[in-house]
Amino acid sequence: MRQGVDYLPRRAAALVYEALDDTRVVVINGARQVGKSTLAERVLCQVSGGVARFLDDPVTRAAASEDPVRFVGHDGLMLIDEVQRVPDLWLAIKHAVDRDPRPGRFLLTGSARLLALRSLPDALPGRAETVELWPLSQGEIQGHEDGFVDAAFAAGAELRCESLGLRRKDYLELAARGGYPEALKRKTQRRRDRFFESYVADLMARDVKQVAQIERATDMRRLISLLAAQTGGLLNVNRLASDLSISNPTVRHYMEILETIFLVRLLPAWSASSTARALATPKVIFVDSGLARYLAGSGGGDEVLGGMMENFVLGEIAKQLTWAHTSARLYHYRDRDQYEVDGVLENNAGEIVGIEVKAAETVRSDDFRGLRLLRRRLGERMRAGFVLYCGSESLSFGDGLACLPISGVWTASAGSGA
Repeated sequence: MRQGVDYLPRRAAALVYEALDDTRVVVINGARQVGKSTLAERVLCQVSGGVARFLDDPVTRAAASEDPVRFVGHDGLMLIDEVQRVPDLWLAIKHAVDRDPRPGRFLLTGSARLLALRSLPDALPGRAETVELWPLSQGEIQGHEDGFVDAAFAAGAELRCESLGLRRKDYLELAARGGYPEALKRKTQRRRDRFFESYVADLMARDVKQVAQIERATDMRRLISLLAAQTGGLLNVNRLASDLSISNPTVRHYMEILETIFLVRLLPAWSASSTARALATPKVIFVDSGLARYLAGSGGGDEVLGGMMENFVLGEIAKQLTWAHTSARLYHYRDRDQYEVDGVLENNAGEIVGIEVKAAETVRSDDFRGLRLLRRRLGERMRAGFVLYCGSESLSFGDGLACLPISGVWTASAGSGA
């Protein structure tokens, strides 16, 4: 089995096991180099009679292309790694699970959003479930709970979190390191930057071409750098098109590609009837804060560092949404009066948790400006508003508002409270 002795358990593993119990096809999807193959192999080892097929092997790939129906023939669980490399397998898998609808037939991995690839001839509605794998979370790396989302809705503003004694420079180092397993093995930032350099080159050479043919790859590379320089900012298509001297539709097309290959994620704008002046523009975050820092370069003032910290925290929260017991969605809020809230979590009951991220070791009353606005307009619907900062204290600021150390995002558990 292709894995190292330093494997870190993934929270997504439990989701994969649950899905295999009642679903015919389970897909582990996510960015390149996040550990999809390693996770899939570990799951396979726990299943009697499972077999693995790796399509990065030329001989295996040729066999799959030549006779896809026979290739997928197996009585137990079959792992097919990088399934998008042979699109004809998709129909063969569909045929196999239609003839034999037992759960746990296939475990697939892919490096792009499989259902978005035009080369795939058909989807598997009702037959497949996708488990999205992100880069490692801080809780997975450090052995903490990763329970902020559940705890925030359960405890509200009474939530209190363990302080790990981290300061601003410590958080910036964590953000710069990111969560790719291979990057974590590198001992220095210089060595991690070499990994990020090869990662981006591979992404451009393989994943981008897999999703779409683009005429000028240099424009795509420049777009990525521009986005990284304004991490956590609103998606301004007009400005990006002007800076790159390309059309607005081309920028939108490139953004769709970057989402498809799991490089960036767009956070939708949140609004309600009580917040009619809200803007509808989405916010851009990178799936990995370390890669974003590399792409942005080592320069930049407090605004750039603040954007990187915001990306880091919102990325950790987005990871938690894939396994949290609370079903919630992540948005951002900004209105025409310059009120803004970095992150807005809304659960299925319409309850709101507001999140403001500060790359500072102190908190001021004015840091709650956007959160107070939401509180006034939403009333009891707003479960809590938090300023997450680089200090160590968990303190109440009254009226359903509190400040928490950023580390609370991964140290909080559902039982955390006052």
